[in-house]
This record gives sequence, C-alpha cells and structure tokens, in this order.
Amino acid sequence: MVDSPHTCTLVLGGARSGKSRHAEGLCRESGLAKLYIATAAAHDSEMEERIAAHKSMRAADGWQTIEEQHELAGTLASSLAPDRIALVDCLTLWLTNRLLADADLASETDRLCEAIKRRAGPVVFVSNETGLGIVPENALARRFRDAQGTLNQRVAALSTHVHLVAAGLPLVLKEPSS
Repeated sequence: MVDSPHTCTLVLGGARSGKSRHAEGLCRESGLAKLYIATAAAHDSEMEERIAAHKSMRAADGWQTIEEQHELAGTLASSLAPDRIALVDCLTLWLTNRLLADADLASETDRLCEAIKRRAGPVVFVSNETGLGIVPENALARRFRDAQGTLNQRVAALSTHVHLVAAGLPLVLKEPSS
C-alpha cells in the first residue's frame, strides 16, 4: 500500500521495462490526488513530442504535473502533502541533468535524501537500474553509472517499498514486515 504519508516507494527497472506504468498504477491505487514530478528535459523535437504526449495522457487521468529538471529536493519539500501522492519520474533523468550541469553529484544525492527523510506525504520514485550491463568504456559513462548505483542504493535504504520491474512484471524486493 502506498497511501500512508510515511510511505516511500522506489520502482527500479531497465529502459522500457514497464516501471513507469507500474509506478503510475501504484499511485492510482492509493486513491489520493496525484502529483507527477517530471524530470525529463526536451533537447530535441522527438523528446518534445514524447513529453507533450505523456503530459496530455496524465492530464486526462487527473494528474497535476510539475516539470523540474534540477531542483528536485526543493520541489519535494514544497509539493508533498499527506492527502496526495507524488510520483517522481525519473531519478535517472534528474541525475543526468545534474551531471550535465557539472553539479556535485554526491552533494545532490545528500540533498535529495534529506528531502526524502523530511517529506510530508507519500512518494513513488522511478529509476533505471543501470548496473546490470557491461562496464562503460568511457570515464563519463562510468561516473554516471556509479553515481546512479549509489543514488538507487540510498533511496532504496530510505524506502518502505522497493519493486524491480522486468518485462512489465514487478518483483517486490522490499516491503514492511507484517
């Protein structure tokens, strides 16, 4: 269940694994008002079209959308409430945005984790599991992969629920004990 103000859920998976669809379903099941915090940046026309299509689908389903590519910690601090559930989609794009902005990724991860600890309502995070492939051949890609792995581990440690999605099928990795 993801409807408690104390609930934090992390949904992990590979690209096109169904992780966002699963996370959206968890939010719908909560019965709470839905807030979508979108972290994607449109760097080309194809991405602009994808973002517009996703935003249109969410609006028809009653989602409020906040687009925030950089200040995720501040957005969480100011947007979460016990009577609505927030979906952050996704941590991977947010981390990419921060990396490309030459931000200190360790400090950014610390800020985000502090915001998660102080949150005022339930939240579901979507993130890519990037550590299952081969070691990247260039230093930037290795730095990103390492930072993503660290971010996922830290958010998982703070989460009450962690799901891994592959081929549209969720596997529960962590849930509160009964």
